[in-house]
Amino acid sequence: MSIKTFSFHWSLKSLSPNTSFLPFLHRCSPNALPLSFLHYPRSRSPKPCVPQPILSQSHPCNQSPHDLTQARESIAGYLQQMGLSLEESISIASNSPKYTQMLVDGVKELEEWNAWNNGEGDNLGFKEMVICIANEKGDNGKVAFLESVGLPLSSAMGIARYLTSESLPSIIHKVKYMKEIIFSVSDDKGIIGKNARRMMMHLSIPSDEDVQQTLSFFEKIEARRGGLEMLASFDVSFRFLLESFPRLLLLPVESHLEPIVDFLENVRVPRRSMGKVFLLFPPILFCKIQGIKSKVSAFEKVGAAYEDIGKMLLKYPWILSTSIQENYEQILLFSEEEKIPKPSVDRAIRSWPHLLGCSTSKLKLMVDQFGELGIRNKKLGRVIAKSPQLLLKKPQEFLQVVLFFKGLGLDQESVGKLLSRCPEVFSANIDKTLKKKVEFLAEFGISRDHLPIVIKKYPELLVSDVEKTLLPRINYLMEMGLSRREITFMVRRFSPLLGYSIEEVLKPKLEFLLNSMGKPVKDVVRYPRFFSYSLEKRIKPRFWVLKGRNIECSLEEMLGKNDQEFAAEFMGMPFATFQ
Repeated sequence: MSIKTFSFHWSLKSLSPNTSFLPFLHRCSPNALPLSFLHYPRSRSPKPCVPQPILSQSHPCNQSPHDLTQARESIAGYLQQMGLSLEESISIASNSPKYTQMLVDGVKELEEWNAWNNGEGDNLGFKEMVICIANEKGDNGKVAFLESVGLPLSSAMGIARYLTSESLPSIIHKVKYMKEIIFSVSDDKGIIGKNARRMMMHLSIPSDEDVQQTLSFFEKIEARRGGLEMLASFDVSFRFLLESFPRLLLLPVESHLEPIVDFLENVRVPRRSMGKVFLLFPPILFCKIQGIKSKVSAFEKVGAAYEDIGKMLLKYPWILSTSIQENYEQILLFSEEEKIPKPSVDRAIRSWPHLLGCSTSKLKLMVDQFGELGIRNKKLGRVIAKSPQLLLKKPQEFLQVVLFFKGLGLDQESVGKLLSRCPEVFSANIDKTLKKKVEFLAEFGISRDHLPIVIKKYPELLVSDVEKTLLPRINYLMEMGLSRREITFMVRRFSPLLGYSIEEVLKPKLEFLLNSMGKPVKDVVRYPRFFSYSLEKRIKPRFWVLKGRNIECSLEEMLGKNDQEFAAEFMGMPFATFQ
């Protein structure tokens, strides 16, 4: 092979300095290419006296830093010929070391070939030969650019083969657009990655090709340091996104990607959150807009409005996959067989669309567990509408929670009532949540004998945050003059006490009790149910009636009677309604 066989010959005229860029170069960082980039002196390699074995000089240890610097300068100049700006060219050339090394190795091999052939073709300088070899590769700078955005050289070369019809400026434009749309989402806590794991964990149906490709994409990222928590990182994920979906950069921005973005905005997916949808289900980027609309319309059966569709997509974008849509029909048939009210199923799917990835055989196992506790039909509908994630639990995990409550002294019937009233308790972790709440109540003064009664009356205590909810309310009541022992007594008598908001319930009612009614705070110890009555509709009207008649009575006598009983005893009337 002779240097004459190269199809491209670099024009020295095209390499002449462009002085308009000099101000920019003075502003460049210390790592930018030197000003010598603007000059292309011929550099001849000396002919060896004795021919050397091929590749003997191409090893990096025999590489001079000067060669690499000159090669980067040549690549930057070459990229400008592809239509890039000086700044873009320098950035790409400085961040594609493997590509640079490949071209330098090619020059060394060519020099050695020339040495074997009596110097034929040795009339070009080092920089010019770098450019000739770059042009001979035929990728027009795409490999260098792809490496500069994080792809290994082998992957960059493979993906570049798909992009022969695309110009380098067009590819750069697409990458910038995708970075803005897909990777602008903030995910400091790795929430997107956690959702990806949840989606994989609860998938129990055969997956279609789109889901399979997505799972492969997830697995590649999971194998990296940081795992799926790095899913929203451009530096980590973009490489694997292109490797998993190499035709991604063939998608036109204006006629294809922007309509998808517009549609997502129309279904109330915020632009800043679209990355969640695209990263969790990249195949959506390849869908035609009419196809997306058609798949979305399928969820009108669950009463999903556009706003609901947006929320469902953010939680579980796989709803647009073929396998999930087919399983949706199976779930509807299953709910009919189990006589679960459809509105309850619809609500469960809207709030927890991960259910759509669960096989009906797996759902059946959990439905049977509920049935053993007496939760069927309408009761089952209420449970899954309030806490649909329970259907995704493993039967043995659910049974452990049942046994935990039985260990506290609740019988089978009571556990069933507990599930019916507060199903979210059964989703809680035993060690991290339930045991800690029980320990807190015990330390607070609720004895083991009283604990089952307290839990049955107000199971929500077990899912209330101790630091943010329970302790602040206890401290407020103590600030108002109640002792810890008195508060414990009140909780035993009226378990929902600590479920009331300070600002919305406890404070306004205590202030009315103390300031308007003139009663001591200790009165609520004897009748803690006082906090359960409406201040405007019951407490105030009855107090003003009693005050107008100059009648003194306890809180229980004032509030514990229904309207008819109150009217008969205090107003001499058979019935009265107070507004």
